[in-house]
Amino acid sequence: MQMQLDTAPCGFVSISDAGLIQAVNQTLLNMLGYERHELLGQHIESTMSVTNKLFFHTYFYPYIRLNGHVNEMYFSFRTSSRQELPVLLNGVRQERGGEPFIDCAIVMMRKRIEYEKDILQTKTKLEQLYKETQEANTKLERLNEEYVQKQQELIKVNEELEIKATTDPLTGLRNRRYFQEQLIEHLNMFRTHDSPFSLLIMDIDHFKRINDTFGHPVGDLVLTSLARLLQSLARKEDIIARFGGEEFVAIVAEAGEGEAMGIAESFRRAAAAADWGEHSITISIGVSTAMEGDTEEAMLDRADTALYASKSSGRNRVTHSAKLAENE
Repeated sequence: MQMQLDTAPCGFVSISDAGLIQAVNQTLLNMLGYERHELLGQHIESTMSVTNKLFFHTYFYPYIRLNGHVNEMYFSFRTSSRQELPVLLNGVRQERGGEPFIDCAIVMMRKRIEYEKDILQTKTKLEQLYKETQEANTKLERLNEEYVQKQQELIKVNEELEIKATTDPLTGLRNRRYFQEQLIEHLNMFRTHDSPFSLLIMDIDHFKRINDTFGHPVGDLVLTSLARLLQSLARKEDIIARFGGEEFVAIVAEAGEGEAMGIAESFRRAAAAADWGEHSITISIGVSTAMEGDTEEAMLDRADTALYASKSSGRNRVTHSAKLAENE
C-alpha cells in the first residue's frame, strides 16, 4: 500500500466479497486501536457490535452487491478497548485480478456528532427561548390590557371626581367654581373670536320667608325644583349653575341683549306660573351682555346691579344693565 494511502486523513479498508479484511491503512488502525496483523485476514464484522453486525449484514452487503457502491452509510465500529466509534462509510465494489473486492473509505464522526448534539441543544434552547418569549409576550399583552383597563378606570374616576368637584350637591346643577371657569372661557372666546354672550343672575324673591315659615327642608325642595325648571328651559349650549344660597346664574351663549332678555323672561314667567304647592314662587333677574374690555368681575357687577334694580322695582321682573346705563 502506498505511503500516501496509509497515512490518508480518512480510514481505508479493502475486504473480500466474503467480508475478510485484505488491506487496512494506518489511519483506520489508529482509529480502532489495533495492530495491522490483528485485523488482516479477519472478518470486517469482528470489529462491530452485534447490532452493527446485523445492520451491516442486512444492508451493506445486499446494497453494494446490487448497486456496486454505498454512499455515506452511518454506523459504528468497535475499538480494541470495546468503545463505540461512530463513522461515515463510503464503499465501492470492483474487481482486481478477476476477483471482486470492496474498498471502503471511513471518516470518524465524533466531531460531527458533537456538532450535531450542539446544534440540537442550541435548537432546543432556541425553542425554549421562543416559548419563554411567547409566554412573556402573552404576559406583557395581559399586563398591557390590565394597564389600559386601569387607565380607563382612572379616567372614569377622575371624571367622576371632576363632576363632583364642579356640581352643587343639593340641586345637581353646576356649582360656582365651574360657572366662574366657564365665564372666563366665554370672555376669552369673546375677545378672540367676538362671540357674544350674556350673563343672568337669578334670585328667589322672599326666600327667607319660605325657610322661616315652612322650614329649611321645604326651602331645599324649592331650590331643587327651581333648578330642574331652569335646566329644562335652558338651551343645550347654555350653562345653568347655582351661585350660592337662593341665587342661580346662567351663561347664555351667542346671545346679545335682546335674545338674553327673551330667555330671562321665559325663566321668570315659568317660575311664576309653576305649581309650588302651598306657596307661590317668583324670581328676579339681572342681565349683563359682554362688552369690549369686560372682565369677569365687571360682568358680574353689572348683572348684580341689574338684579338689585329688579328687586327694588317690585321683584318678579327682569332688568338689563344696559337700560340702567341709559337712565343715568
